[in-house]
Amino acid sequence: MQDIPYQEQLRIKEEQLRNLPGVEHFEGILVSPRPTEYRNKMEFSFGDEQKGGPLTLGMHRRGSFHDVVTVDHCRIVDEDFRRILAYSHGYFARRYQTQMPTDPAPLTSQTWPGPPDESPYTYYHRRRHKGYLRHLLVRKAAASGEILVALVTTSQEEHDLGEWRDGLMGLSLTGSVNGILHIINDSVADVVRADELRVLSGRDHIHEELLGLRFKISTFSFFQTNTAGAELLYTKVREYVMAAVEDGPNRPTVFDLYCGTGTIAAVVAPLAGKVIGVDISAEAIEAARDNAKSNSLQSCEFITGDVLRVLDEIEERPDLIILDPPRDGLHPKTLPKVLAHGVRHIIYISCKPASFVRDLPAFTTAGYAVTRSAAIDLFPATANVELVCLLERQDLQ
Repeated sequence: MQDIPYQEQLRIKEEQLRNLPGVEHFEGILVSPRPTEYRNKMEFSFGDEQKGGPLTLGMHRRGSFHDVVTVDHCRIVDEDFRRILAYSHGYFARRYQTQMPTDPAPLTSQTWPGPPDESPYTYYHRRRHKGYLRHLLVRKAAASGEILVALVTTSQEEHDLGEWRDGLMGLSLTGSVNGILHIINDSVADVVRADELRVLSGRDHIHEELLGLRFKISTFSFFQTNTAGAELLYTKVREYVMAAVEDGPNRPTVFDLYCGTGTIAAVVAPLAGKVIGVDISAEAIEAARDNAKSNSLQSCEFITGDVLRVLDEIEERPDLIILDPPRDGLHPKTLPKVLAHGVRHIIYISCKPASFVRDLPAFTTAGYAVTRSAAIDLFPATANVELVCLLERQDLQ
């Protein structure tokens, strides 16, 4: 939607949301403070745009699993991302080395210096499962400007990455590179994961600030990709928790399911007697515990495991449940276990409203209705939007 004026993007999204069945008492869509250059994380892929063509580093061509298009100017990230991308592209294609690191320039098919074998680096071919370069991951904290860069490769080749690392450290950036990592990933799946993680410089995490709280973000930690928009989201969640607290226990026990690095738990902890966060990612739970400790939040407890299993093991009974499931919504077997607790209020956060609409009939059958709902435009220039709904059991009003 980058070719559509921002106000028109918002109008389209709001109209779609108002037409969704079951999304009642809609309070409108909150505008992203930054409609462009808002993303704090990007994963770029190595490959080629055409068979046998020059090395590319960027995004998959729409509708193609294999073709990768070099991104010369991405409008949803800031200049630091573009400079890191251009520098890394030029370095691994063995082009513009005399200009690095002060004036990195991206490669195009017109400026390609010669056949691919001029570079000692190969990219990972997704069909043959052969090659070295896979992904470039960049994270940047909006508040501190700290930057984490991770190069993802296979173990099929061994290269000295010291020159690439030193060039990164010498780039002229508005932020500061606080960590450079080399991640080894030999999985055949086209996902960023780590069989081995090597720290080439600095540390393996950065810090972000949000609503007066400080959060540790590592390579694979889930954190909302629009920091300024996330503040609006969490403020709305806190507002809904306060509305629920007015109707129930003053210091409720809150289940924060799919908690990630514990951002929501940290935001609502001052309103709760206890917050229990659950996430399947051990790395995310470790970060959540660190975040609670660094923010002096004594009422937070975090459990590593699949929500489907952990719900059977928690002895405490919740007064309020917050759900922030993956994009595809709740697992069908998880829904009955959530509903079995019979809490008066449930807050459902969805980055894919259609998934919430799919899950909603189960809540309705159990006696719940949407009493408040709002959207936050966390993803400007795309068709996506974040939806937050407060559900209340009608028989307990």
